[in-house]
Amino acid sequence: MERSTAGWLNGLVGVLIFSGSLPATRIAVQVFDPLFLTTARATIAALLGIALLVIFRQRTPSRNDLMSLAIVALGVVVGFPLLTGLALQHITSAHSIVFIALLPLSTAIFGVIRGAERPKPVFWVFSIVGSALVASFALSQGLTASPIGDGFM
Repeated sequence: MERSTAGWLNGLVGVLIFSGSLPATRIAVQVFDPLFLTTARATIAALLGIALLVIFRQRTPSRNDLMSLAIVALGVVVGFPLLTGLALQHITSAHSIVFIALLPLSTAIFGVIRGAERPKPVFWVFSIVGSALVASFALSQGLTASPIGDGFM
C-alpha cells in the first residue's frame, strides 16, 4: 500500500474512532464522575503507552523533553477529556460536536503563533469558511441545549 493511501486510511480510522468518543462520554457521565472517567482514560493510555514503548524497545524521553511532554499531557490527557466530560453533563453530544468542529482552526492559529507554521492562503480560506459554516449552524439551532434529548444522547 502506498504511503499516502495508508495515511488517508489511518486518518479515516482516527476520525471514525473520535466521532464515537463524545456520544460515549455523554453516556458515561450519566453514570460516572467526569474526574473518574478522566483518570481511568489517562491510566489506560499510560499503561498501553508504556507497554508499546517496551515492546518496540524505544528509549525514554530526555530530560529536555519532559516539560514539553507534561504541558501536552496536561491539555490532551487531562484538560480536554475532563472539560468535555464536565460539559457533557449539561449539553448533548450533538451540540458539543458543533463546538469541537472549531478546534482545527484554533489549532492552526496556535501553530502559527507558537510553532511559526505558515499554512498556505487556501488553507486559511477553507478553515475560515468551514468555521463560519459551523458557527452559523450553531447559531441557527439556538444557543441553548437541553441536557437530555435533542440529538445524540
